[in-house]
Amino acid sequence: MGIFTRRRLAAVALVATTALLGATGCGGGDDEATDGPVTLTVDVFGQFGYDELYQEYMADHPGVKIVERGTGGNLDEYSPKLTQWLAAGKGAGDVVAIEEGLLVEYKANPQNFVNLLDHGAADLKGNFLDWKWNQGLTADGKQLIGLGTDVGGMAMCYRKDLFAKAGLPTDREAVSKLWPTWQDYIKVGEQFTAKKTGAAFLDAATNTYNTILLQNAGNTTGYSYYDTGNNLVVGSNPAVRQAYDTTMDIIDSGLSGRYGSWSEEWVSAFKQGKFATIACPAWMTGVIEGYAGAGAKGKWDIAQVPGNGGNWGGSFLAVPKQSKHQAEAIALVKFLTSAKGQIGAFKAKGPLPSSPQALADPAIVDSTSAYFSDAPVGTIFATGAKSLKPVYMGPKNQAVRTEVENAVRTVELGKRTPEQGWSDAVANAEKAAAK
Repeated sequence: MGIFTRRRLAAVALVATTALLGATGCGGGDDEATDGPVTLTVDVFGQFGYDELYQEYMADHPGVKIVERGTGGNLDEYSPKLTQWLAAGKGAGDVVAIEEGLLVEYKANPQNFVNLLDHGAADLKGNFLDWKWNQGLTADGKQLIGLGTDVGGMAMCYRKDLFAKAGLPTDREAVSKLWPTWQDYIKVGEQFTAKKTGAAFLDAATNTYNTILLQNAGNTTGYSYYDTGNNLVVGSNPAVRQAYDTTMDIIDSGLSGRYGSWSEEWVSAFKQGKFATIACPAWMTGVIEGYAGAGAKGKWDIAQVPGNGGNWGGSFLAVPKQSKHQAEAIALVKFLTSAKGQIGAFKAKGPLPSSPQALADPAIVDSTSAYFSDAPVGTIFATGAKSLKPVYMGPKNQAVRTEVENAVRTVELGKRTPEQGWSDAVANAEKAAAK
C-alpha cells in the first residue's frame, strides 16, 4: 500500500471498528477483561481491505475480537507514532502495518518485533514472491520482521467522460496506445488541455514523479534515494534526476491540477471530476472509488502506464514484542497474509497480492471492476506482477522522499524554478538523512 505512499490526508472512513491512531489508549489489548475474549489491535494506514476478513476470522475464532486503528493514508502521522510506541515499549497494536519505504528503518531495531521465523513462518516462504519475502528479513537473514501484504503494480486510471469531452479516445486499449512514453503522455495532456474541458489533465505532479522514479529505478539501478550500501544518492542517481526532469516538463506544460496529494482539495477534486488521469498502482483503485464516490462509477477506466511497468507501494504485517497476545497476533498475521487473505483484500480495496498462489488464482486473474467500466483489473495488474522489479529503500527513505516531493511541489506552485527546486531537493534530503 503504498502504501498507498500518502500523507496529510483528512481523516477517511476505514473499517467499522476503527479508532484514530492519534488517540491514547489500549495498544496490545491492555484494556481487556481477563475473562473476556482476547482483543487484538491492528494498526494500519490506508485501506487494507480487511473488514470482511476480520469478520470471518472472528466468526472462526470466537475468543478473539479485532479492533483496527488507522490514519487514512497519512504515513507522516502513522510512522512517528509507531516509532514512539516501539521505543517506549507500549502503545503499539498487537499487529502493525509497515510500509515498504519504512521497512529498512524498522529492521534496524529488530529487537522490537517478534521473529516470525521462530513461529513457523519459514514454512510459508513459498507463499510470497521471493523478493517480497526477502524484504521482510534482517540483513543476516536470521529474523523475519513481517509477512508481506501487497505489491503496487502500475497502471494509469483515467476519466472516460473527460476524455470524450476533449475528443480523445475512451477505449482502454486505444488510450494505452496514446502514451507508450512519458513524453507521449505529455503530448496527450497538451491536446486535452487545449480543449478547455474545465478539468486538469492530472491530479498532482508529486504522484506522477514518484511513479516515474520507481519505474526508472526498477529498470536501471534498482534503488532510488539510497544505494544498497545505504549511501544517500539523491543528487547522483540518474534515475532520480531523470524522474525530476520529466516531472518538470509536465509542470511546464501546465498539465497538473496542483491538488496536493491526500489534501482536502485532492479529495474534493475526485468528487468533482477536476482531473482526467492519475498514476494508479493497484491500491489506488480503492482510493479512487472511495473518494470519487458512487456517482463516478463507470466514468473511470484503467489503461497501461506510460514507460515500462513499475512498482509503487506494498506493505508488511509485523507483531511487536510488546504485544501481550503474541500467539494470537501471529495467527492473525498468517491469516491476513495468506493467499486467501490477500485475495479477500484485493476484492475489497484493490491491493495487489504478493502471493504467487493468489496472483495465479482465477479470483484474481479473471477479476473485473464494475466501478472502472468492467476493466479486467486482474489482467492489468496481476499479469506482470511476478516479474516486478523491487526498488531498494534506504534507512530514511520516507523522510528523504518527503523533502524531494516538497521541492517538486514548490515548483508546481510556482514558488521556485526547476533548478532551484532541484537544489532544494538535494540539500533538504541531505538534512533529513542526517537527522
